[in-house]
Amino acid sequence: MSFLSPTVAAISFTIIFLHQLATHSSANITANSTSRPRPQRQISVDYYSKTCPQVDQLVASVTSQQFKEVPISGPATIRLFFHDCFVEGCDGSILISTKQGSKELAERDADDNKELAVEAFDSINKAKMLVESKCPGVVSCADILAIAARDFIHWAGGPYYQVKKGRWDGKISMATRVNPNLPRTNSTIDDLIQLFKSKGLSFKDLVTLSGAHTIGFAHCKNFLTRLYNYKNTMKPDPLIDPRLLKALTMSCPRFGGNTDIVAPCDVTTPFLFDNAYYGNLESQLGVLASDQALFLDPRTKPLVQALAKDKEKFFQDFAVAMDKMGSIGVKRGRRHGEKRIDCSMHEHL
Repeated sequence: MSFLSPTVAAISFTIIFLHQLATHSSANITANSTSRPRPQRQISVDYYSKTCPQVDQLVASVTSQQFKEVPISGPATIRLFFHDCFVEGCDGSILISTKQGSKELAERDADDNKELAVEAFDSINKAKMLVESKCPGVVSCADILAIAARDFIHWAGGPYYQVKKGRWDGKISMATRVNPNLPRTNSTIDDLIQLFKSKGLSFKDLVTLSGAHTIGFAHCKNFLTRLYNYKNTMKPDPLIDPRLLKALTMSCPRFGGNTDIVAPCDVTTPFLFDNAYYGNLESQLGVLASDQALFLDPRTKPLVQALAKDKEKFFQDFAVAMDKMGSIGVKRGRRHGEKRIDCSMHEHL
């Protein structure tokens, strides 16, 4: 699994798409669960001020290196954090590996998580090893994941915000709990609003957090029906921009395509954390149906328009929404959680 493949594919796709833009000057592109949320338990920015005051700097030394050497680590780690928080809360349960011979698969081996890039797990493991060498047995894997996600957002040009800490690692990691708790690429806005509400998040949070797709990638299978059989019509989605449709079909044939091929969710500035994602939705350049739907629904459209106009507003709102999401289902204390030394293995009692 070479980390180069998603990046090279994205660059190739972007070159194709930008060529389409250049040869079609008529366009006007704006570039600029099923379970109830657990009550929040107290977490704070200075939680490790006495026990591991340098934790942010330690994690940053790893994430900055990873971002330079393995750029796919950025969007992969952000996605990892989202998937962790939406299943069992932000407790690092997604990092657990399935025990050899176990009939019960862990979260990371659920079908919905099989596309999570190994580079994200590597980033967290490296950061954890460094933190353990300086502050043994103190910092949870869940907190390291939250810090690392913030770092990668910042390294890609996004906002730097303070991360609250004090999460313990979860004791439960079950693949069967993943599917009902994650959004689908063909989810309706009603589906998405209901799912986010079940996590204590508003539809404003939904629109704002979707902005993480500004550096996200999607595998062909996640948007293939939009290209070839939209709503069983045997035709493409009539709302997709023709240039985008042409670029996507070149990368993703209807049959026999490479399952590793990805397209950037932000087709204009795919490696920069900015608000161009929202301008793309205004111009019918959303790759995923669930993204484009945000501009089509009257409840979410005004929010998309506001964030497309104002990058600073997007950054401010995104930092607030990430803080809110990072507080979902937080576990505290040995009764509810554990402090893992190896993030992939439950604590040995």
